[in-house]
Amino acid sequence: MPDSRPQPPPRPPSSAPFPDSADPAPLLLCGARLTDGRTVDVRLGGGRIEAVGTAGSLASDGTGADGTRVDLTGYLLLPAPAEPHAHADTALSADAGGPVSYDPQDVQRRTAEAALLQLGHGATVLRAHVRVGGVAGLGALNAVLRARRSLRGLAELTTVAMPRVLTGVAGADDLAVLRDAMKMGASVVGGCPDLDPDPTGYVEAVLEVASEHGCPVDLHTDATDPARLARFAAMAGGLRPGVALGPCGGLARFPAEVAARTADRLAANGVTVVCLPQGGCGDADHRGTPPVRLLRSAGVRVAAGSGALRDVSNPAGRGDPLEAAYLLASLHGLPAEDAYDAVSASARAALGLPEVRVEAGFPAELLAVRGDRLSAALSLAYSRVVVHRGRVVARTSAVREYCGPAAEELGLPRQGRSEAP
Repeated sequence: MPDSRPQPPPRPPSSAPFPDSADPAPLLLCGARLTDGRTVDVRLGGGRIEAVGTAGSLASDGTGADGTRVDLTGYLLLPAPAEPHAHADTALSADAGGPVSYDPQDVQRRTAEAALLQLGHGATVLRAHVRVGGVAGLGALNAVLRARRSLRGLAELTTVAMPRVLTGVAGADDLAVLRDAMKMGASVVGGCPDLDPDPTGYVEAVLEVASEHGCPVDLHTDATDPARLARFAAMAGGLRPGVALGPCGGLARFPAEVAARTADRLAANGVTVVCLPQGGCGDADHRGTPPVRLLRSAGVRVAAGSGALRDVSNPAGRGDPLEAAYLLASLHGLPAEDAYDAVSASARAALGLPEVRVEAGFPAELLAVRGDRLSAALSLAYSRVVVHRGRVVARTSAVREYCGPAAEELGLPRQGRSEAP
């Protein structure tokens, strides 16, 4: 059986090798193109962007103060994506056969491998939904938290505690486990109210625990009942630091006027909708993507996540934020800039993270993609360089060559570059 684990990609062709991810020296990113068409040098230091200047203007004066140079000629430089909806405890389990193993060692290994796969795609921050209570108990959460520690310096992983039932006699144990999960280190309260006999009571319990711990809420819902969704939004409206609902695929099946009213209520209550364009997840019975253009026009923050990553819910899931953006653009009519916003700026905001721009003073969370404009990058995002906290933490290199007389006569490019190889 072929090894499905992430493998170190080959180095991209460059005038200088890429630095090791453990290199603490400052970085100078040279010759990168921005979405506004400028070609720039970007100097990074202390985990932030120190300076952005025209190409060549930040070149080292020979003192070595600029640190290691990274040649990004032919790359588009973007704020790094964030992953707002992953399922770490079940990731990479589709080929195992039988029920998902919740053995702590299995969960820790799968979590780390899945996070590295998504980091290679560009996601430097991930929010993982983890089952607590029932068969999983607190073992899966503990394993994910251990994986988080092992990933320190490469990627940031936050956890959402997801109990199954929270109301009635059956829910008393899970409610106690949920409180223990928050004490253990989970940073977000979540779950799926649609699975509880009393969905409203479930949300009330979640909001109570979130208020006790001063943490965000991230709930799964198919959003098949507009009245229930509006009620959830109203209940969560006053909570800070924030509430996310997803994947909300049922919104796409509402009559237009009902969907519009629901979108207005979500916007009025400051609720973020996290959609899953690449497929569903184990807690979504009705797959589909909500009407993202309607939601955005109503003022709802729309973020896009990956959902299932090669588990039984989506055995072919890629966990690629650029694929999610591509699908929002190609299938749902969003401009490329808005589609990428859903996996970058809006996804970071949904996670309570600071904004990233390719400007001095902003966090050095960056993704360089081979291409000269955003639409091309979403279409052919093969070669990537990922920067987290000012360090290169992942590289993926792909070379496309056309062979034969016709290719030689036409001078066909490699990797989509405009220049000949």
